[in-house]
Amino acid sequence: MLDLRQLQALRAVHAAGSVTRAARELGWSQPTVDYHLHALEQLVGGLVLERTPRGSTPTEVGALLVERGDEILALSERAVADARELQRSGRTTLRFGTYPTAAALLPEIVARVRGAGRELEVVLKEVPQLLDDLHRGELDALLAYSVPTIALGVRPEFEVAEVYRDPLLVALPADHPLAAAEALDTAALRSLHELPWVLGSSERDPMDVLLMATFEEAGLSPEVSIRTDDMQVMLAMVTARLAVCLVPRLAAPAPPPGVALVPIADESFARTLLAVVPKDARRTGLSMRQLRTHLAAAIAGG
Repeated sequence: MLDLRQLQALRAVHAAGSVTRAARELGWSQPTVDYHLHALEQLVGGLVLERTPRGSTPTEVGALLVERGDEILALSERAVADARELQRSGRTTLRFGTYPTAAALLPEIVARVRGAGRELEVVLKEVPQLLDDLHRGELDALLAYSVPTIALGVRPEFEVAEVYRDPLLVALPADHPLAAAEALDTAALRSLHELPWVLGSSERDPMDVLLMATFEEAGLSPEVSIRTDDMQVMLAMVTARLAVCLVPRLAAPAPPPGVALVPIADESFARTLLAVVPKDARRTGLSMRQLRTHLAAAIAGG
């Protein structure tokens, strides 16, 4: 049977680069670390480390165990923490991640989760980092986003469901010739390639990937003025007539003076807000139905 100390030993060697340094980091003797590593190799039927005079690195089998071991150790630590918290306060904590521009929804989300008898620990990061944390077992659930044409990219053990489809708008200076348009078709959108654009900080942001693909299909390459996830900075650039940008409707319900928010006729230009939970609800005590209910109510009230 797998012993958590075997995974701890392997993880420590992977991080430290040698058995000697791993033993020092763990506060164990070197023979103890070696014992657990050899026991792990007997359990899986193969070597988990390549040992050389310069140090030790995981084999392919070992690398798989390091990755899965991180999840197992995180869940085991979480189980103990939750049990202690339940004993102390009668509640457990849901570790919930979402992206920074969804912060306005958090008071309502927190209130609804607490009303259901749970505490909420919130992490605000960009979506790629949230997915990494989710896969490592450091988060229980997410409110993330993508666009209709790009899958979110979660592992098969997680369930994804659309909560809301948020139209994307083009933020233009109010005196731009297209600022009064009812909506921009693809040709009109591409005509803006001559203007500088403000994009998100991550080149993997699905909204920006969709936008750039629309230009690239026509052989166009607009200038990227700056990259930021601060909506106030983005709109300030537009107000100053220094750039244009995409804005989700929920993120800017009322444009600042000097800015016009113009819809895009193509329905693929939308930010799909997505709820993500493990398919096995026993891991978190939260079903997809419950999470979608909380999130939809928060959006409706926001």
